[in-house]
Amino acid sequence: MNYPEYLDYNATTPCDEEVIAAMIPYLGTHFGNASSKNHPYGWMAEQAVEEARASLAGLIGAQPKEIIFTSGATESLNLAIKGVFERYQGQKQHYITCQTEHKAVLDTFAQLEQAGAEVTYLPVNSVGEIDLNELESQVRDHTKMICLMWANNETGLIHPIAEIAQLAEKHQLIFLTDAVQAVGKIPVHTQGIHLMAFSAHKLYGPKGVGALYIRHNHPLPKPMAQMHGGGHEKGFRSGTLNVPAIVGFGKAARLRMQTMESESLRIGILRDILESQLLSLPGVRRNGSLDNRLSHVSNLAFDGVEGEELLQRVNLKVAVSSGSACSSISPKPSHVLQAMGLSADLGRASIRFSLGKNTSTESIDHAISWVKLVIEQLRQT
Repeated sequence: MNYPEYLDYNATTPCDEEVIAAMIPYLGTHFGNASSKNHPYGWMAEQAVEEARASLAGLIGAQPKEIIFTSGATESLNLAIKGVFERYQGQKQHYITCQTEHKAVLDTFAQLEQAGAEVTYLPVNSVGEIDLNELESQVRDHTKMICLMWANNETGLIHPIAEIAQLAEKHQLIFLTDAVQAVGKIPVHTQGIHLMAFSAHKLYGPKGVGALYIRHNHPLPKPMAQMHGGGHEKGFRSGTLNVPAIVGFGKAARLRMQTMESESLRIGILRDILESQLLSLPGVRRNGSLDNRLSHVSNLAFDGVEGEELLQRVNLKVAVSSGSACSSISPKPSHVLQAMGLSADLGRASIRFSLGKNTSTESIDHAISWVKLVIEQLRQT
């Protein structure tokens, strides 16, 4: 297939060749169940899982025993949020999150509201930032958790995680962060964080495997399991482990530790070239912060064109995302951009460009030329 240029790395990343090579033996030769404790097949699988667990712990600054494997970040977030809610069952409960969180967070909190919890959805300013004073003012006697993402999946905005963690510590609240777009892209830490969700396929690992960091040796309660069976993963998540994917996750983590800093600098230069060239067009604006964001993400709004047609035309030669959830023929405007104050029309006419390790200067030149041509043609019709 003649694929378009790929600039949608926030949606998913290609599996690194070294990751694929590391996984293959565990699909065949070393096929054992990591829970089979009585023979070498199980021992080999278990050792591979524990090596991967240690690699992930090293990537985020945790202890290996604090890493719980899941099927992906959505499951990790559900385990963290619903598990805490069940831990406090019978008590009056309040949670604080934000209007620009991922749907995996927002939809889960909507379920908690139906079950009787109170949820505060913090507003954001025009670039997607929260007000820390507003955050603290929303803390109540029965607040149980603050849940805020590390970096936004649509705009790349980076929240002030250290300050949020200090605030949570001050009020003795559980702090959960969706770090899917941050882990492997920028340095992260676990200081003051109780729960952290992340995923393999956002950092050049396989799909279908994620992790939840659960802080140990802390008086605040841990989430209750949402999947029951064999008591796997220290009782937090039962189910036979996906050993090949976990091995790939661990390998991807080791590779990101080696290349993350240099790649971030290289990609940032390319992103800035792309952005400056497209912003030079009339009626084009940046959605989000200029500085406080991931170096590989650019979200741009194109005035004077129809959003659905814009996305269809651009994707003929450059694979990008609108950041919108398309549930019908007419795409809905992004809830993130709406929260930032964009009109529905401009939200639909916005494109998220996200670069990655295979993005080259030629990739960017091609994308600039094609997007400029599409905008020119659409504005003439």
